[in-house]
Amino acid sequence: MEKIITIENTDLVGIYGKNNCNVDLLRHIYPTLKIVARGNEVKVIGEDFSVELFAERFQLLITHYERFGKLSEDDILNITAAEDDSFYRLEKGGMDMEVIVHGKEGRPIKAITPNQKKMVKSAAVNDMVFAIGPAGTGKTYTAVALAVRALKNKQVRRIILTRPAVEAGENLGFLPGDLRDKLDPYLQPLYDALWDMMPMAKLLSYIEDKTIEIAPLAFMRGRTLDNAYVILDEAQNATESQMKMFLTRMGKNAKFFITGDLTQVDLPRHQHSGLIHASKILKDIKGIDFVYMDQSDVVRHSLVTKIIESYEKWSLEKAAVKEQKITEQKSDEQTTPQ
Repeated sequence: MEKIITIENTDLVGIYGKNNCNVDLLRHIYPTLKIVARGNEVKVIGEDFSVELFAERFQLLITHYERFGKLSEDDILNITAAEDDSFYRLEKGGMDMEVIVHGKEGRPIKAITPNQKKMVKSAAVNDMVFAIGPAGTGKTYTAVALAVRALKNKQVRRIILTRPAVEAGENLGFLPGDLRDKLDPYLQPLYDALWDMMPMAKLLSYIEDKTIEIAPLAFMRGRTLDNAYVILDEAQNATESQMKMFLTRMGKNAKFFITGDLTQVDLPRHQHSGLIHASKILKDIKGIDFVYMDQSDVVRHSLVTKIIESYEKWSLEKAAVKEQKITEQKSDEQTTPQ
């Protein structure tokens, strides 16, 4: 389908951005569309649904510029991310643009904390995002919400959620029941997030036809994941080789989200966390971003923040004692007569 959108009586530089930066951002947000801006016309070519969705959002961008006289990167990300135009409403002189997706019974699911909002913004402009932080900061929940939105907006064809089944050693043969019975306890947090975001019947239908796939990390080997929103949860429990295997599964039109907590590594002592390794060697690659969460992002019970702070304090004190012992040992070795 081809559609031409005409811009009338509006500053084209304000809409397109300096050096067409806004147009370039739109091309990144809608990778399956061909977008050509020439004069006061924008030509869009692609599948019918995607073209119509783009045309609707583009009109909202024009409306925003006409109302406020500006169109920033954040404005574009927020408006194009809205599930429908009901999100485009004025509230106390501004717009409520923090909704990621509508959950069950129309409940709005939002990025609440500053770093959750960073996750949303980063996911819009990067194809691979790492969200690293303590438990309760909404890493997985926000990532799943972004995946559900992408599926609803036809930006991807499927969602793949995975995590290492490290508690069972990734060797589930000794557990009773069929494969699903064995896996479900380790994947339950992912199910919980999905159940918040869509009706049960719809979710079960998606799981049945593989539109949504939830599987242990070991099952990703040998695959190419195209047209998919892929989330690796509890990534701190992936080994270095598993992490490399997972990251190299990325196919065309794929988004990868990796979440984990560097303080909760459950691997055997002789194995090293692939998340720690990845955070060191991938941080400077364009298209890959790292968002770090902290206690201020905790959205669980208020006691959770205090618990995390206490454990972090204990870890720092333990590290300081260890460092002091090493220093004293070196000092003793230097003063011991040969």
